[in-house]
Amino acid sequence: MTEVLAIIPARGGSKGLPGKNVRPLAGHPLIAYSVAAGLQSKLVDRVICSTDSEEIAEVARQYGAEVPFMRPPELSQDSSPDIDFFNHALKELGATGYRPDIIVPLR
Repeated sequence: MTEVLAIIPARGGSKGLPGKNVRPLAGHPLIAYSVAAGLQSKLVDRVICSTDSEEIAEVARQYGAEVPFMRPPELSQDSSPDIDFFNHALKELGATGYRPDIIVPLR
């Protein structure tokens, strides 16, 4: 069976709109919509949030995402390429024996 992992990248250091991931939009924090999309998909087996922010992590958990690790600050910069946080997530999850077949980024 194919294992599909959805990763929500949500760093805390947004400069354009500070705190955007936890700001309310139509009654829910912005990140809640990405979490809901992953959880409602019949094709996604697991939804995690990759973040460097405890506040974002808590909100993501409240809406049903897993936050099994925190992203290091050096992978959470404006200039940090996506491949770096994907590799970090796979390394952290791989240490627990989890190896997805497909990874879906949810923005």
